[in-house]
Amino acid sequence: MNRRHAVACVPLLMAFASTLAHAQALTSVTSLYVGYSSRKVALRPTGELKARLDSLDGELATAIRLGRNGEVRRLLSKGTTLLSGRPWDALADYNGSLLLRTDRVVVESQKPYAVRIEQLYSPSIELARSLSARARLVARPAGANAPGPVVKDLGAFDGVNRDLRESPFVMDFDLRDVPDGRYVVTVDVMDSARVIGTTSLPIVLRKGIDDAVDRLEREAGRAPQELRAEIFFPVDRLRNVNRGRLELRTLDIDKDFVAAEAVLAALKSGKHPFAGRTGDMERHYRLDAANEIMPYRLYVPSSYTAKQGAPLIIALHGLGATEDSFFDSYGRKLPELAEQHGYIMAAPLGYRVDGGYGWGVGAPPSDAMTRRSQELSELDVMETLAQVRKHYHVDESRIYLMGHSLGAIGTWKIAARYPDIWAALGLFSGQGTPGTIERMKRIPQFVVHGDADPTVNVRGSRLMVDAMKALGMDVRYIEVPGGHHTNVVEPNFAEMMTFFDGRKKLAGSTR
Repeated sequence: MNRRHAVACVPLLMAFASTLAHAQALTSVTSLYVGYSSRKVALRPTGELKARLDSLDGELATAIRLGRNGEVRRLLSKGTTLLSGRPWDALADYNGSLLLRTDRVVVESQKPYAVRIEQLYSPSIELARSLSARARLVARPAGANAPGPVVKDLGAFDGVNRDLRESPFVMDFDLRDVPDGRYVVTVDVMDSARVIGTTSLPIVLRKGIDDAVDRLEREAGRAPQELRAEIFFPVDRLRNVNRGRLELRTLDIDKDFVAAEAVLAALKSGKHPFAGRTGDMERHYRLDAANEIMPYRLYVPSSYTAKQGAPLIIALHGLGATEDSFFDSYGRKLPELAEQHGYIMAAPLGYRVDGGYGWGVGAPPSDAMTRRSQELSELDVMETLAQVRKHYHVDESRIYLMGHSLGAIGTWKIAARYPDIWAALGLFSGQGTPGTIERMKRIPQFVVHGDADPTVNVRGSRLMVDAMKALGMDVRYIEVPGGHHTNVVEPNFAEMMTFFDGRKKLAGSTR
């Protein structure tokens, strides 16, 4: 594995990103790989550790090629464990194989609840007898990294099969006495008195959630067509989370249901819920090709008026992040700058947190699932742009595209595919295909990269910038000495905005 390009095999790995055979969505293989590769680059292993990791990388390449998703996860777990200085032994192997699966992670607490212990792969451990399990419910305070106190002992269970791939073990829980909230179901698997593995599952308990879902679905059906997606979004998102298409963290059950209720309340009072609103908000629309409602985060500056076109920034998040990334992270600096400079800003999800924003002008992926995910990711970006153009007066000569990490990679893909739209680009810690620069030669570009980036090597931006300079393009490149993958972003937002302020697309120009 070439360590100089930590995300070099992301397109291949993305074939695994949506291959989910369970009700709750695991962290994508792509995200796990990037984390493993970044740690390896930062640690610079030598000697025996390097030899073991080189051998593991060979096995990993084979597992990826053969589509053995469980084995890919096992190898990534092994590599991460070794990089952390911990031994990879039979117990670590067994522990890494365990997971909990269920039909629902957003749970109606007044109904019986079943969870299964399963395995992702067959571990190397030798077990002489059947096992047992002990389950508990642990509090999960909002924003906390570590779990909280034990809320309820869910019981002990005997007769757990040694082979949980062939015979998953079902546990039934009674949660009727547990208050609404965010929790983690944690299960210890035991060989006699010895704990040999622990696995957990985040859930949300909500009394009456099924009735709330039914009511919102009815109300959405009666609402004006243009606002149905705004009302139905939490129902659609909840169902996709329960089906394992999306991670639980992509649903904020309190915020999303409250927002839908606010739209309903506005309609019942005879008001349009978004007319005249400025500031930070989340909007939704139905992406027909996916048969799914997509969110996008939106900022409208207080200076906006429908009489005068406003400049627009489309912002693409990095791998594993969501449409909230540029609003809630990076010191919340970008919305502040959008207000100061008078920009509308919109951030799409890109269909999935690892959608990849399409494949640009290159050959599409051979894997059908990957191709579909990337196609929908690109489509979500372009449909978000269309939605903002529909609802607001946008200055068509001042539409900008920017992104960080995977979002920067996506920015170079989409700009090459649709070069006649963008007035300028902003790219942070990305990489691209220098051969596509010719298609973007009339688009000014602002590029930032840290020369110590362990996730996306700085060479990814250098090659793109060299190609731009060879064509005499308008490019501003900032290479930050000692800069890493993320710490170079926020400090350069203000200069990017100044760069955008000075660039607009010429009337009638085609790229």
